[in-house]
Amino acid sequence: MPPPLTGHPFQVGIVVADVERALRRQEELFGPADWLVVENGPRNMHGLHVRGEPAAFSMRLALRGSDPQLELLQPLEGPDILSEWLARRGEGLHHLGYEVPSLDEAIARMAHAGYECIQHGYGFGPDGSGGFAYFDTERELGYLVEAIEQATS
Repeated sequence: MPPPLTGHPFQVGIVVADVERALRRQEELFGPADWLVVENGPRNMHGLHVRGEPAAFSMRLALRGSDPQLELLQPLEGPDILSEWLARRGEGLHHLGYEVPSLDEAIARMAHAGYECIQHGYGFGPDGSGGFAYFDTERELGYLVEAIEQATS
């Protein structure tokens, strides 16, 4: 059986309590950088679920670079796994993200391999495409794994 996800990590995700404060810390240490700051949630995404149940969570995130991309994530409204992680473990490494051609297929492959999808959503792209799914790999890896289906535009 082939592994459910392949390739190298596309993204390193770090949970923070406050994106703006985290950006200032990043720039104090590494110098100025171009960050894309966005908010995702029910107003611009669909199919949001936490542990298999529909949910109305939102988050602020900052993205920078590629190969891998750095993502800073701040939970805004929950319930969601980011708030849980922050309360339980504090700020720091949350996930490694892998690009996938089909999010639904990645969810099915990971479930077949025994990894529960604990949060997912669709439509972060300007045209409503794209999606993400987080899998519970904390016990095995110490962090989560995210499958990311890129937006088409």
